[in-house]
Formats: sequence, structure tokens, C-alpha cells
Amino acid sequence: MTRSDTAVQGTERQRGDRLTSAFARLAWANLSAQSAEQVGLAAAPIVAVLTLGAGPGGTGVLQTAQTLPFLLLSIPAGVLADRVPRRRLMATAEALRTVSLLTILGLVLAHVLNLPMLALLGFAGACGTVTFMVTAPAVVPALVSQRSLPVANGRLELARTTAFAAGPALGGALVGRTGAATAFGLAAAFSAVAVLLLAGMPEPERAARSAGHPLDDLREGARFVFGHPLLRPIFVTQFVFNVAFFVLLAVFVPYAVRHLALNATGVGIALAAYGAGLVLGALTAARITRAVPFGAAIAIGPTAGLVAALLMLLTVQVPAAALAALSLFLIGAGAVIWVVSTTTLRQTVTPARLLARASALNIMAYGSRPIGAGIGALVGGLFGVESALLVVAAGFLIQALVIAASPVPRLVRQPEPAEG
Repeated sequence: MTRSDTAVQGTERQRGDRLTSAFARLAWANLSAQSAEQVGLAAAPIVAVLTLGAGPGGTGVLQTAQTLPFLLLSIPAGVLADRVPRRRLMATAEALRTVSLLTILGLVLAHVLNLPMLALLGFAGACGTVTFMVTAPAVVPALVSQRSLPVANGRLELARTTAFAAGPALGGALVGRTGAATAFGLAAAFSAVAVLLLAGMPEPERAARSAGHPLDDLREGARFVFGHPLLRPIFVTQFVFNVAFFVLLAVFVPYAVRHLALNATGVGIALAAYGAGLVLGALTAARITRAVPFGAAIAIGPTAGLVAALLMLLTVQVPAAALAALSLFLIGAGAVIWVVSTTTLRQTVTPARLLARASALNIMAYGSRPIGAGIGALVGGLFGVESALLVVAAGFLIQALVIAASPVPRLVRQPEPAEG
């Protein structure tokens, strides 16, 4: 047993079901990393438009560069995280984001930043984001007890939603009032703090495993996830949920302006309801997973999504902004409860040696988002926004039926941990 093993397990024995100091470092690192990401994501397109003169095409290229790593790198990151020390991998990936943000800061101060450089450095920073998101859920079970997993996952999700809610506003305000250098400097500082926290975090060592071909590792992870009676319907549900939600996001703003008669402020308030739902969901997810049967807690997210879609569809006949805001609030709250509960399930039923690969496949479900945005643009443009809302409702109905027909809702309690 290593010294780090002893430190973590000793803290675990002292605190019982409470979270360990090692997890606290991970949680604070997660908050810092998420804040760095959100401030940087908010500042980049504003700088591109106001400073570099980019148009819709340029900002589209920038957004593509910042999201492409989710499609390209999720699986390789998962394979790598199951082979090497995960703490070191997260610290290295976060250091890559720090370097990319500091490079942008230097280019801004030297007045030589251009759009290709901003896109390339945004891609590099997103590589750090993907690696962190894939690896962190695989580290958590090594730092806390099985009973504490819902609380731990709720803390991580609360950090993410807090950064999601506050980061864009902070990044935009900094660029508007003090310039791009301040925004990117703050993002780099957040990222550097995350690196320092991760560097000092103990992680129990895992049993050595032979390094086979990466494709064999990938096939092993895919066989486990898609062959598991609980994880397979969760993947399908999440994939369809993301498609339907991004169909909605693709058409919501023009629908809100033209049909609901909202101005820019009204649209912002309606979208803020989604952020409020995220925060409330993160605050209550752990309590909910303990207060109701475990499977019922997982089913809350898809059910809330279906109710939300029906409420949004109702606004076609009853054009009330409050209904639209309530719909977005329910989607946000249900989504976070879903993330916390399904992450806990995945961590419990997946052998430790496969955790990162299972997490990577989960992240790959985010690849459905561009599909949803494309469907929304196509249906909304050809048949009208009301038809797109019907597609949204159909999508949310499908994902609710998938999870309802699976064994997941019938889980009474959190399953016993998998061995290996």
C-alpha cells in the first residue's frame, strides 16, 4: 500500500460517509477549471467580433474549434485515463489550457492576435476541458465511499452549473469594461489554480495492467457500456435528450421574439430560468437520490424533459413567456438530477479499470448536440418553428419511453459496487 493510499483511506475511516480532503481538492479544482472554461468561452467570440471584426462565418469557425475536441478526443482521453495515473493526466490537461490562455493573453497584449490563432488556441484549451470531464468522474470513486457518491457528484455538478451561470456574464463584463486582456488573464489564473490543486491531490494507485492495443481497450469499453442492461438505455436516453434539447435551442430565440413578443431582455430572462434550474437541481440532487428509490431519481430527468417539452408546445396556443421560462427551468433542473444520479450509477456498476472509458462514451453523447441544432434549423426553416416544437416534443417523448421501458426505474437502491 502506498503513502497516498494510506492517506486517502485513513481520512475515509475518520470521516465515514463524509467527503474526504482529497475530494475537496478535486471539487475546488473542478470549480476553478470550469470557471476558466466559461470565462474563456464567453470572451473569445466577443473579442472575435469586436476586436478582430469576425462575422457569422468567423464566429462559427471559432465555435467549431472550441467544440470539436468533444467529438475527436473523448474516446482517446478515456483510453488514456484508464492506462495512466488520472490525477497526473488531469493536471497535465489543465496545464495545457493554462498555457493556451496565457498565450492568448500575450497575443492580446502584443496586439497580434488574429482569428486563426484564437481558434487554434481555443481548440487546445478545449482539449484540456474534454480530458478533465472524462477523467474526473473516474477519480471520484477512489476518493469517497460508495455511499457518498451522490453527494460528491452533486458537488461537482454544482461547481459546473455555478460556473456555467456566472462565467459568461463575468467574461462578457470584463471584455466590455476592461478589455480582453483582463478576461483572459482571469481565466488563466483560474486554470492555474486548478493545476496547483490537482498537483497536490493524493490518488490511490491502481493495479498495473498490460498495455494492449488502444483499439482493444476501446472495444472492451464499448462492449461493456452497450452490453450493460442499465448503461445502454442511459446512453440512448441521453443521446436523444441532447438532440431534442438542441432542436429547441436552435429555434427558441426567433420563436420567443416573434411568437412570444419578447425583447432581448425578456429572452435573456427566459434563458436565465434554465440556469436557475441547473443550480437548483445541483443543490437538491443528492437529497433526492436518497429520499426516493434510486431508479425513480434517475427517471426524474427524462420525465421533467417531457413535461417541459409539452409546456413549450402549449405556448403555441397560449403564448405566455412564463410557460416558456418554466419549461426551460424544468429542463435545467431535471438534467442536473439526471447527471448526478446516472454518474453515480455508472461509477457503481463499472469496474474501476473501465471507468474512464465508460465516462468517455458518456461524453460522446454530447456529439448529438450539433445534430439537434441542424434538425432545428432544417425543420424550422422549411416548416416553421411550430413544427420544430413538435419535433422537440417527439424527441422528449422518445427518451422518456426509452428509460421507462428499461430496468433503470425499477432500481430500489444504488447497486452494489462492481469488482475489478
